[in-house]
Amino acid sequence: MTKEQVKKEIEQLRKEINDANYKYYVLAKPDISDFEFDKKLEKLAKLEKEFPEFDDPNSPTHHVGGQAVSTFKEVKHKYPMLSLDKSYHLEDIKKWYDNILNSTNDSVSFCVELKYDGVSLSNQYLNKKLVQSLTRGNGIIGDDVTQNAKQIRTIPKELKCQDLPNEIFARGEVMITKEQFQKINTSQQQKGENTYISARNLAAGTLKLLNPKIVTERKLDFIAYYLLGENLPINTQYDALKKLESCGFFVPHAYIKATNFKEITNFIEEWEVKRFEFPYDTDGIVIKLNEFKYYNKLGYTAKAPRWAIAFKFPATQKLTKLIDVKFQVGRTGKVTPVAILEPVKLDDSIIQHATLHNEDFIKKLDLHQNDYVFLERAGGVIPQIVKVDLTKRKPNSKPIKFIDHCPVCNTPLIKIGADYYCQDTTNCSPKLKSQLAHFAGRNAMDIKGLGLETINLLVDKDFVNNILDIYNLTKEDLLKLEGFSDKSAQNLIKSIQKSKKQPFEKVLNALGIRYVGENTAKILANHFNSIDNLINAKAEDIASIKGIGSTIAKSVKSYFSDPKNIQMIERLKEEGLQFKRKKETQNLDNKLNGKHFVVSGKFKNFSRQGIKNSIQQHGGIVTESVSKNTDYLLIGEKPGPSKMEKAKKYGIHIIDENTYLKMIA
Repeated sequence: MTKEQVKKEIEQLRKEINDANYKYYVLAKPDISDFEFDKKLEKLAKLEKEFPEFDDPNSPTHHVGGQAVSTFKEVKHKYPMLSLDKSYHLEDIKKWYDNILNSTNDSVSFCVELKYDGVSLSNQYLNKKLVQSLTRGNGIIGDDVTQNAKQIRTIPKELKCQDLPNEIFARGEVMITKEQFQKINTSQQQKGENTYISARNLAAGTLKLLNPKIVTERKLDFIAYYLLGENLPINTQYDALKKLESCGFFVPHAYIKATNFKEITNFIEEWEVKRFEFPYDTDGIVIKLNEFKYYNKLGYTAKAPRWAIAFKFPATQKLTKLIDVKFQVGRTGKVTPVAILEPVKLDDSIIQHATLHNEDFIKKLDLHQNDYVFLERAGGVIPQIVKVDLTKRKPNSKPIKFIDHCPVCNTPLIKIGADYYCQDTTNCSPKLKSQLAHFAGRNAMDIKGLGLETINLLVDKDFVNNILDIYNLTKEDLLKLEGFSDKSAQNLIKSIQKSKKQPFEKVLNALGIRYVGENTAKILANHFNSIDNLINAKAEDIASIKGIGSTIAKSVKSYFSDPKNIQMIERLKEEGLQFKRKKETQNLDNKLNGKHFVVSGKFKNFSRQGIKNSIQQHGGIVTESVSKNTDYLLIGEKPGPSKMEKAKKYGIHIIDENTYLKMIA
């Protein structure tokens, strides 16, 4: 065979395999046997190996467990991934419906779809080929999980349709069927390992695994529901769903075009019952204005489009028996009670545990041993006990009492506010592991590759007994741990070294001082500029800073009064961590001392980040959302309408760029 003939055969095999995948996974109508499919895949792999010049990253041979990745990079979405306004009440849906009719003043229709309880994903295609898959993240920036997305058979690697623009984005939810979820949990039980709380959690965790082979094994699916791009050949959401299906995406036929409110409510009532038979978890209905031409006119709030809304199904309650109450220790030493329950199916997930929050929560429930309790999902996600069935309580049942010693190291607990804390800083391994995970987290030292699984291994093997030990790890240490290769060990060591460049506010957050989170750490770093200034500050000086207060001030002083913490900070300084703000980021003056700003819109003399930096350099504090504590809403061109609305509601000063420049002059 000539090279040209080989190339044609490779292309033909890829087409046949992709078509077979589409018919099997999307249409559920396979037309060739597994044996025939495997023979084609085997032949393709053989040809690609013999002729590597014809290899293609989107070839189906690369989608059965690709190369492991060391981390996920963050990427900005071209189009923000907004959430939806939601309601449990049909009255709210009717009000939204009437507003749409009044705003459009036209004869319009609505696309009514299932709301899938999965993990949002945006897939970018260039010239019909998949080039990038991003998680939702914070809506503006997501994680690049392309390598894992390519393992999902219901995400086409090349689009089948011909009439789309060169660049399109197909969005949807990554899901696991109820049946597959049950199989995985059954396997976990048989191996004596922990089961997963919900199909959504399992899908989310799987999508963020560093090993694509496991992603393949877990058989994730992708349900498409939104198409984005310039000059699309469609005018309605209903047609967009049809187009997505024709392009090769999996789109369940669980949507309608409605022309009146009665048709919308009929669909909701129908699926409140049918959802339990549906193969995937669904927690509501999404109603979208069907005609795209009105989307820009209706616009968006800061978080959601005005042309769509979600109706959430009411929470389901289930009765089950309390088996026991266990107590867990967190990174700050906080002890949290957890209910161990007789397994019960709740919204198609098997629930065996539920948080009990604190002693007051237990007392409020009047929880006794072996009680029968009602469960529901708080916010539709977290299983929570809402009440006790007193009719089933046994006469001799004793109340559940909170423990007075740490369940791990037996140190006496102390009560602070409503919570109990373990004070041992050296021998309490769950507390240490949580502290290390917080220290290595994205909003702190951002040590990629140092997740909880690795931390558990390091602590259990006695390689790490405190934060400082992280910076003494060697590649040889890591190679002694299960799952580490030469490359992954080298990458983690590089990431640890890179973390030394994290700015002071990130380091301050990483220390894990009680009540000092990301925003509080920024405020303290902006005010004091260095850890030494903060250590030497009086409690009343700290408490007087706007946004801090006496509770945080006492916690900060308590942390720095411990000689072990001071010694650790000195050692971390020697390792090269940043305990001072760099000169270019230090305050120029205090003209905006403690004033809270929210920034919105585009500016002439600053970038968005530049004006935020300017505010901080003049002693101001920048927050993302408008609240009663906000002093100024600083606006440029096209500010967010919801921020303007809130600022007016709370009587907050709205200033422009020129006014701001006068304030700092």
